[in-house]
Amino acid sequence: MASSGKKKTTMAKLTRESRLRERRLDKQARKDARKRAPAHDPDGHDPDGLGDTLNATTGEPAQSDAGLPALEAVAPALGDA
Repeated sequence: MASSGKKKTTMAKLTRESRLRERRLDKQARKDARKRAPAHDPDGHDPDGLGDTLNATTGEPAQSDAGLPALEAVAPALGDA
């Protein structure tokens, strides 16, 4: 049977639905990218996955496996002021 001549869905609803479909596609693409990404650093520089950490007692950067020099402080520590 042929459709009636009157349009039953507003442009606002069509726009919302298209944005929702687009967001779902973007989310699925990000999810797929995370699945394809390596689970850990293949070089083994960050085995625990925590990134750069500080020593809890000294506040100094933890030993780096990369062999790069540690960054220098820009501002004096609160105790030095």
